Parts: sequence; C-alpha cells; structure tokens
Amino acid sequence: MHEFVFEGSDGCVLRAAALGQGPTLVLMHGVGQDHRSLLPLASLLADRFTMILPDVRGYGRSVCTDPARHTWAQYADDVESLLNHLGLRRAAVGGTGLGGTIALRTAASRPDLVRASVVISLEDVQDDAAKQAETAMLNRFATRVIEEGIEAAWAPLLPSLAPVIRALVRDAIPRTNPASIAAACAIGRDRAFARVADLAAISAPTLIIPGADDPHPTALAAEAAHTLPHGQLSSTSLTTVLHTAADLAAVVGPAIRDFLTTQLTIHTAEAPDS
Repeated sequence: MHEFVFEGSDGCVLRAAALGQGPTLVLMHGVGQDHRSLLPLASLLADRFTMILPDVRGYGRSVCTDPARHTWAQYADDVESLLNHLGLRRAAVGGTGLGGTIALRTAASRPDLVRASVVISLEDVQDDAAKQAETAMLNRFATRVIEEGIEAAWAPLLPSLAPVIRALVRDAIPRTNPASIAAACAIGRDRAFARVADLAAISAPTLIIPGADDPHPTALAAEAAHTLPHGQLSSTSLTTVLHTAADLAAVVGPAIRDFLTTQLTIHTAEAPDS
C-alpha cells in the first residue's frame, strides 16, 4: 500500500491510499471514519482490483475546517479530482454510508466518470421533516465536538448505529481533527437527493448492499435498487452480528468481487480506464 496527496478543485489538500492491481475501485468510508476503516475490505479485493481509499474531505488526514467547503457537489468534485490525479478517465466508485452517497452523487452528476457503483449500507433519503431534524442534530454534534470533544459528541449517537459502524467510528476517533469534523457537519444543510425517485437518473450499474440501522434503513435498499435503472440488490447485508472491519470485509467482499468482475469486464471491453 502507498499513500499519496492530491488537491480538490478548490485547492484543498486531500489524502488517499492505494493498493492492488487491476481495474480501479475508489472506495470511500462512512461518517466518522477514515480510509483505514476499509483496509480489510480493500485487502481482500486487491488481488483483482486497484483499490483507492481516500480520506473523505473533513475526515482522517483530509482536513477541511471551512464549513462552506462541505457540500455534495464538492464531494463529487473531489472524486473527479482524484481520478484526474490518477490519470483515469473512468473508474468504479463506491463506499459505505456517506461514501456510498458520494458515489451516487458522482454517478448522477458525472456519469462519464463512473463505470459502476457499489453502495454499502445506503444512507436514508429523508423527507423534509427528517432532513430538518438531521440538520439540527448535526449542528448540536458540531457544537459538542468543539466544546466537549469528539468522544463526548459521539457518545449519544453510537448506540443507534449498527455494531460494525459503531466500532469503525470508535477506531477512527483518535485520528480525527475536531475542527475538521465539526466543519463537515455543515453537509447537513445540503441535500444529496430529495427523494428516492431522483436515483432514476443514475445510469451506472449499481450494487446496493442493505444497512441495518435507522440511518441506513434496510427497506430503503430494495426501493433504491428497484428505482435505479441498472440497480442490483445484494442478497447479503450488514447485520448486527458484524462487529469489526474484518467481519465487514468477509461478508460484503465476495458480493462486491462478483459484481465488479462482471461489470468491469463488460466495460473494459468497451473502453479502458485511461
């Protein structure tokens, strides 16, 4: 594995890691985590794919303390900047939670960049009332981070998360910049998708692996897979028996491998990455 630095379209310094060989999959972590959260999964897939693991803007070593620079459009731009840095015209893009939503936004806004998408533990697509509640919650979270610290801010939220997500967040807390994660809470003022029907605009083949908690509703995964023109609902899912990053890799890795082997073989015959 080697780590590298690249710049976002706004000049923000961002960081990522790479391992493996073969067609490229950019795999992004969820809220409160960093690229290390996905290392076991990336290692499992690295025999067949080049795995690119960015620290999403605001998390890990991709420090961004300006709330105005945390928008869904900017997150999608960061994916484009990453591919440009790597000299790639197209790649598969995916992630867990937040990372999966970024993958979907990128596929929606820049379909020419995305060969296929993988969404693990799909985030909720909220109605207006739920979105307002989330925004208020993230504002409170940001205030607690600054006033009481990251661990205190996460304490009331962790019990509502699936055990494996809870563990990944706890593991990443020591590597998190408080001002950066507080700024990242500004994403609550933006909206990735207003309704599930918006996913119908995404043309890339997309694998949806259901989540297992309220922020990542299991039922939503089936609706999203049905709405996506080339959506595929995985028969595997995050469950309460998963507790570690290695557990996550063992359960979702084979499904991702099978999906990407099929999709990237098809697309490689049509056009190369670069």
